[in-house]
Amino acid sequence: MRPLLLALVLLALAAPAARAEPPVDAARALLIRYHEDRAAIDRARALLEAALQRDRQVETMVALSYVQFLTGDVRATTEDEKLAAYERGRDLGRRAVELAPKNHDAHLWYAINTGRWGQTKGVLRSLFLLPTVREELDILLALDPRSVRAHAFAGNVFLEVPRLFGGDRERAEKHFKKALGIDPHFTVARVDLARLYIGESRWADARREIDRVIAERAPTIVADWTVKDLPRARALLESIAGKK
Repeated sequence: MRPLLLALVLLALAAPAARAEPPVDAARALLIRYHEDRAAIDRARALLEAALQRDRQVETMVALSYVQFLTGDVRATTEDEKLAAYERGRDLGRRAVELAPKNHDAHLWYAINTGRWGQTKGVLRSLFLLPTVREELDILLALDPRSVRAHAFAGNVFLEVPRLFGGDRERAEKHFKKALGIDPHFTVARVDLARLYIGESRWADARREIDRVIAERAPTIVADWTVKDLPRARALLESIAGKK
């Protein structure tokens, strides 16, 4: 009986460890529903930072780079806080790329955080980053020509950069449409396509895309649609009220 009892005790003690969720999976579970509690982003960040201290795995770096992007977009309230969040995400992404040069998501979050940092700092003050961003875009689309996020990001780069330095609205539109052709429910690309149309005074086209975002019932990323894309779409619609 004693050996059996000992075995049961050891099994009971081991069970919680066996059921423990990996930090990256736990962070993803938090982020899926961050629209219900934005502090979930902070908890995910703390979880991944702790995991990174224990074991510097590429997967953890990539996940934390993504969380830093969300921190800058959703949790930061000042320009300095945003810049710090994107810079941290950029550093993590760069390190992940160095360790895993063919990891698509490492390149993705390195590129997006770099672009977001430049956008926050000011496009003209950040043109020195443009060669890096372009190189990362080429790598991303070579690694995965059907990467929805890569096409959406490319669209933003060509939309935001001045034409003198390589901006191209026609190419931006193609990338946004490519992203939406792959995933029609990726609402951030649709909002940005609407922004492009507004910049060209294509009011009917802009309203069509905005209306689709507002009417979306199955967004790919519910949290992003709720917190970012839907408010942006409504603001854009209000900005073009009366335009014909």
